[in-house]
Amino acid sequence: MPCGAGPFDAADRHHLCTCGRPLLARYDWERIGAHWTRESLGNATRSMWRYAPALPLTDGIPPVTLGEGWTPLFSAPRLGAELGLSHLFVKDEALNPTNSFKARGMSAAVTRARDLGATTLAVPSAGNAACALAAYAANAGLAAQVFMPRDVKSPFIQECRLHGADVTLVDGLITDAGRLAAEQGRPQGWYDVSTLKEPYRVEGKKTMGYEIAEQLGWRWPDWIIYPTGGGTGIVGIWKACDELEQLGWVRGPRPRLVTVQAEGCAPMVRAFQTGAETAEPWVGAATVADGLRVPAAVGDILVLRALRASGGGAVAVSDTEMIQGMRDLGSQEGIGAAPEGGATLAALRRLVTDGSVASRDRVVLLNTGGALKYLDVLE
Repeated sequence: MPCGAGPFDAADRHHLCTCGRPLLARYDWERIGAHWTRESLGNATRSMWRYAPALPLTDGIPPVTLGEGWTPLFSAPRLGAELGLSHLFVKDEALNPTNSFKARGMSAAVTRARDLGATTLAVPSAGNAACALAAYAANAGLAAQVFMPRDVKSPFIQECRLHGADVTLVDGLITDAGRLAAEQGRPQGWYDVSTLKEPYRVEGKKTMGYEIAEQLGWRWPDWIIYPTGGGTGIVGIWKACDELEQLGWVRGPRPRLVTVQAEGCAPMVRAFQTGAETAEPWVGAATVADGLRVPAAVGDILVLRALRASGGGAVAVSDTEMIQGMRDLGSQEGIGAAPEGGATLAALRRLVTDGSVASRDRVVLLNTGGALKYLDVLE
C-alpha cells in the first residue's frame, strides 16, 4: 500500500486502504520457497493455478476456475523481421475464457470473494471485465451485478446476460458506471471487484508475469509492452518481478515496462511525460478501444512507479495506428487481436523508430483480448 499503512488481516474483507489507495496482498516467501520450487511445476496444471502457492487460495478449497492462464507466448518472426527485431513475441490473452486477460483477475477475485462469504459481486466495466465476472460468478454460484456504459458493444451485453448477470447500462464512461455501482451496491452489501479497489484481481493478473518468465526459460525479456486502462496488468507484472526475485527463481535485469494508451484517453502517458506522481482525469475520453477508455484510474500511482522503476516508458497511439496494428497482427502472424493489442504493436513501431528498442532486444507484446467483438472497427 503506497501510504505504508497496515498490515491488514487477510481473513477480513478489504477494498481500498484508509488513504483511498489500493491494497496489495503479501506472502511469506521464505516459508513458501522452502517447499515450492521451479522444478515442482513440471506436473502442475496448465492454468494460472499452477502458481497456487503464490495466489490467494484458502487451504483445502479449490479455486473458481474455467481453465484461465497458461496462454501461449507466440514468436512473431514476420513482424520482427519487418521491424528489424530478432526476438519479438506476443503473449495472446485472447485465448483465455471469455476471450480476454480479465479472466485471470476474476478467477482470483471471485475465488477470494466466495471464501470471504460474499453472495453478490459487482463491477463497473467497459466490457471484458463484466463478461469475465459474469462467467466466474456463475461458475461459483454467486450473483453478478455489472454496470457498463450505454454505448458498449452489444456482444459484451449479451455475453453477460448469457451468464446470468444483471446488466445496468449507464450514460457516460466507466467512471460513471463505477459511481452508480458503488451507490447501489454499498447499502446492499455487494462485494465490489472494481479494478484495484480490492486486493485480489491483481493477483490473477500477475500470473502473466510468472508465465512470461517461465516460458522464456526463467529469464526476463528486455521489454514488455502493455495496453493500459485501469493499470492492473502493469501493477501485477511488476509485482510478479518482485515475487520471483524473492523466490530466487529469476535473476538479472527486470524488463522495461511500457504502458500504451489511446491518444484520445492518455492520462498515464501525460503524467509520465510531465513527471507527475499521479494522473489527472482525462476530459473528453474517446477511442475505439473500449478497454483504454478509462479517464481516471485508482492505481495510477502504482502504474507510474512501476514504469519509472523499470526504466520503461509511456506511449499514446492513434485509433488509426491501433487498427492497423490489429490488421498486421492478423495478416502477418494469424493473431486475432483487439484494438488494445494492436496498440502495443503501434507503440513498438515508435520505440524502434526512435532507437529505444535495439535489434537484439527481446520484446513481448501483450494482446489482452480478441478481435471478434471489435470487427466493426475494421470496416
